[in-house]
Amino acid sequence: MKITAIVLDRLRLALDPPLRAAWDPEPRRHFDATIVRVHTDEGVTGIGSGDTMAGFAAVEHLFLGADPLDIVRHVKAIETANFHGGRFWPLEAALWDVVGQVAGLPVAALFGNAARALPAYASSAELKPPPERVETALRAREAGFRAMKIRIDRDHVTEGVAAVAAVRDALGPDFGIMVDLNQSWRMAGDTSAAADLAKTRDLVRRLGELDVLWVEEPLPYHDLAGFKTLRAENPGVRIAAGEMHHSVPELLRYLEEDVLDVYQMDVVLAVGMHRARTLAELALLKHRAFTPHSWTNGIGVLANLHVSAGVGGGPYFEFPWDPPGWTPERRDFMLAEPVMITAAGEVEVPRRPGLGVELDEEAVRRWRI
Repeated sequence: MKITAIVLDRLRLALDPPLRAAWDPEPRRHFDATIVRVHTDEGVTGIGSGDTMAGFAAVEHLFLGADPLDIVRHVKAIETANFHGGRFWPLEAALWDVVGQVAGLPVAALFGNAARALPAYASSAELKPPPERVETALRAREAGFRAMKIRIDRDHVTEGVAAVAAVRDALGPDFGIMVDLNQSWRMAGDTSAAADLAKTRDLVRRLGELDVLWVEEPLPYHDLAGFKTLRAENPGVRIAAGEMHHSVPELLRYLEEDVLDVYQMDVVLAVGMHRARTLAELALLKHRAFTPHSWTNGIGVLANLHVSAGVGGGPYFEFPWDPPGWTPERRDFMLAEPVMITAAGEVEVPRRPGLGVELDEEAVRRWRI
């Protein structure tokens, strides 16, 4: 089998109303997605998505004519290309989709088949005042979610803590709450300083008093000593990070020095599926958690789900959900059906071979740019 073509479809969906993402100072008025299709000479087509694939044309020749099943070779080739500025992990997802179809198995089965479904948490996007956040949390629980992640702006900590306290009071002790401080990565152009360690220590302590399950990205990635301090001072609160960390050696250092409780590498944005599997299994062997970031689209959600379900990630799987700004229908506009949770609040691994992606070709044509 050989790769005969790699086709990129760039899509743009206008958002009305706009999404006011907590991590982006400008409201999102459109949502972009790049779909990767790997065509083979035996008629099998793999589909991936995630990062933009900007600049891929310069390295496309490294993969054309190669056997799509040679995953380790392709991962190494993607890493050499990424070294020069690209982030081409959606290609690896499309290749795994091919492998799964050839094998006649879901990719999760190839990665270990530890779970057929994972409990989901509603991952919110916007900064909302306490009454609105309580309303969405109640809607999340009614929809089946067992937990919700709430974002706190470093410049509006009091309001953020109040939102967490209001949700805890309204939904009680059995509803899981995570908090994301978004301090480990930035949108392009965001040059403001991160919150200092002293303020972050106080904030994590206050969140611990509200029985928060984990605090995500409380510090920049390079502050390993700070992460360790937060863990030591707050034994009842887990510290999570790594979603956009692109350095496998640095993530290995995190594991060796026991920096985090929860590792969150996104398989289509950060380190790829093959590498994420290795890092996840090492984390699990150390009794740490793996629950990957999944904020791209339904294809990226599925790629992360297959790896997480394959190795036995948890305790929850991230599911972007924060209506009306962010819904599965808006996120998955290019799919025949959006990825949804079950009535039991779980995300099920598709039973179809590969990743289980089914595109809505009419939507793809409509929103292609």
